[in-house]
Amino acid sequence: MRALCVLIGVAALVAASALYLGFDTAAVFSSEARAAMLKYTAGFFPPDASPDYLRRIGIGALETLAISALATLLAAVAGMLVALPAAGRFGLAARLAARFVLTALRSIPELVFAALMVLAAGLGPFAGTLALTLHTTGVLGRLFADALENTPRASAEALLHAGAPRIAAFFYGTLPNVLPQCVAYALYRWEINIRMAAVLGFVGAGGLGQMLYVALSLFHEAQAASVILAMLALVIVVDQASALLRRRLGGQP
Repeated sequence: MRALCVLIGVAALVAASALYLGFDTAAVFSSEARAAMLKYTAGFFPPDASPDYLRRIGIGALETLAISALATLLAAVAGMLVALPAAGRFGLAARLAARFVLTALRSIPELVFAALMVLAAGLGPFAGTLALTLHTTGVLGRLFADALENTPRASAEALLHAGAPRIAAFFYGTLPNVLPQCVAYALYRWEINIRMAAVLGFVGAGGLGQMLYVALSLFHEAQAASVILAMLALVIVVDQASALLRRRLGGQP
């Protein structure tokens, strides 16, 4: 009975949302709409395979890969630095302040950061790298902080009792226990940043996204199709490489 009530409630919320948003299913699935979508989709085939454009796509793919990799690396370092006080290693006041910073960075979408960075640093990959770094720092910092809080402190406390400095106790007693988990988090985030680096190009942050935006703006559907296929291939390669690295870190063959 309770499950039925939940389903009815969810269905009522969905119906109310559709009415509030004015979602017109008849217009979406009308014959005119289907014909327009089919005509527009047909323009994407065949994709543009000219050597000059493929060379430009290769440069854009490398730029997208560089943006995501550099942003993830910088965010992992910054996230770990902020995660230490966020995990309560420097007292309650520092923990609350660090948690607030991480929440603020995490709550602002990458596109908003990208728009701000484009205004501050100009169009190009530098703005995209900064935008991804800021948001990813908030995400990874929170994950790293939770991992540090849940790590047993027996090894670090044993080193402290033996007379080791606090920094040595952290590097030899705490970090080895959380490092595989933190690296796995960073690799997962790198996969996401590959996709976001492509999206950020729509606000002028460089890479494949900027090429896609230009192609769509000029109604060059064949070129847009080539860029979309390049994005798909890049995501697949990074997903496979990331999965392989995570298996190696986990000791799996």
